[in-house]
Parts: sequence; structure tokens; C-alpha cells
Amino acid sequence: MNLRGRNKVDPNFNMSSMTDIVFLLLIFFMLTSTLVTVSAIDVLLPKAGGKTENSTSVAVTIKENSSFYIDKTKVSTQSLEQEILAKVGVDKQKTVVIRGDQNVAYKEVMKVIDIANRNKLKMILAVKGH
Repeated sequence: MNLRGRNKVDPNFNMSSMTDIVFLLLIFFMLTSTLVTVSAIDVLLPKAGGKTENSTSVAVTIKENSSFYIDKTKVSTQSLEQEILAKVGVDKQKTVVIRGDQNVAYKEVMKVIDIANRNKLKMILAVKGH
């Protein structure tokens, strides 16, 4: 006489769903960690598509009143080039991130772009996403 039932339950635990959840959490935290800004100085950035972030960068912020900041430190217009070159270093591997307020005159942003071009530095214009 057979006392076993026809439906057998497998006591093994399938790990594939657990790895899916861990993978999704990893992607979530990687994406949200890139949203952390380099500088704490508030400026209204112009809007544009695309996003680029570089961990080896020097942030040059231009406020609405045409004052320049390099990584939270206020810098005069006359010493702007020397300060940028000192922050970038001799190897020039760091990228200059230009964070201009949306109401800043175009010539003020061009001052930083000209400095980067003269010294053959890589640069990124920071913008706010859609």
C-alpha cells in the first residue's frame, strides 16, 4: 500500500529571485550615488539632455553676481587661471567642471573655457537634466 501523496514539494530554496533583488538594489545605489553634487554652492543650472560625471574633477562655479568659486573657495578673476592650474595639478588629468548659473553673462563662462583651452584641459559644462 502506497501512503505517499502524488504532489511532492521540493524543499530546496531557489536563489535566483534573491540574486535578482540584490542586483536591482546594486543598480539603484550606483545610480543614486552619481546624483551627489561636487559643490554645495547653490546655482540654477541651465537645462540640457545627457549626463556626465567625473570623480577626478575640479568644480568651477560662477554665481549670478559674476563671482568665481573653485571647489567652494571664492577666487578673484585675476587669480582664476593660477588657482585652476594649481587645483588640476601638473599631470592635467583632472577635468574642469564649469557650473555657471543660468543667468550669468556668457562672457564669464567663456573666461573659464578660454583658460581650459589655453592650458589644454578637459572640461565639462554642468547642466540640469530635464
